[in-house]
Amino acid sequence: MLKEMKEDDFIVSKTDLKGRITYTNKIFMDMAEYSEEELLGKPHSIIRHPDMPKAVFRYLWDTIEKKQEVFAFVINKTKDSNAYWVYANITASLDDNGKIIGYYSVRRKPNPKALDIIIPLYKKMLEVEKSSGVDASFKVLTDILQEKGVGYDELIIAIQE
Repeated sequence: MLKEMKEDDFIVSKTDLKGRITYTNKIFMDMAEYSEEELLGKPHSIIRHPDMPKAVFRYLWDTIEKKQEVFAFVINKTKDSNAYWVYANITASLDDNGKIIGYYSVRRKPNPKALDIIIPLYKKMLEVEKSSGVDASFKVLTDILQEKGVGYDELIIAIQE
């Protein structure tokens, strides 16, 4: 079953440097169908859906490790094998000296029109990923960006609006 976030929902979570969940709000728990006890200390990948291209996560990690925020459309898997799409904003949490001490993510309901673009793109990326690897899957994305003459963030933010 595909679950859908409400218009005014915000999913919030924080992780440590290894991607283990250190904080989650109730909406996250409800959407993911896990209790707080089941989530805290677990890798955020506990909700990774098999339809999510690894190349998108590679881009995400490469970006936030440079202390830059990233926006992405992500499909997540629930405890009971349901799924839900989010429009995610992920940033590094910094200490007073500018050192990364963890990661912070806020997710909201994606624009359905954006998903009409993202779902076929991710499907194509996954097909390429399975046959030719993550680098080839990432090239599918970069080729589309080049063809449209936009950067990743430009595209993602534009289709969410």
